[in-house]
Amino acid sequence: MTQASIQPNFWETKSLREMSKAEWESLCDGCGKCCCIRLEDEDDGAIYVTNLSCKLLCTQKAQCSDYTNRKSIVPDCVQITPEKAATLKWMPKTCAYRLIAHGEPLPDYHHLISGSRQTIHDVGMSVAGAVTSEVEVPDGEQYKYITQWPGEDEI
Repeated sequence: MTQASIQPNFWETKSLREMSKAEWESLCDGCGKCCCIRLEDEDDGAIYVTNLSCKLLCTQKAQCSDYTNRKSIVPDCVQITPEKAATLKWMPKTCAYRLIAHGEPLPDYHHLISGSRQTIHDVGMSVAGAVTSEVEVPDGEQYKYITQWPGEDEI
């Protein structure tokens, strides 16, 4: 992605649908929260977030280890689209896609504001170093990892 294809402050002037592919991809804040496993209560439909990550998430960097092929490796990986950004209730409240979809500003720690992709990690708003890969947890034990991330309230 080249900076020439990304207009300055594009997120303030364009809707998610109007963004170029490069602009769309650059909007991701790199927190990794969307890659955390969620559990749904079969009785009441409540959704609980865990500190268990998808098997493809690098737990130390909060980055997908195979972003290009993620859907073929993890078929239930949800690809975020402009339509989904505004409607998926489980999306992190701090997610840049969700914020922009709802007309809210990017936080100061977002790399497009701060100028550094490290800022989100420095302020503790990412899951880097705070998650366990789902492959390390036996079936039936996932509920022990229910958590609430900073900046999030109940889903």
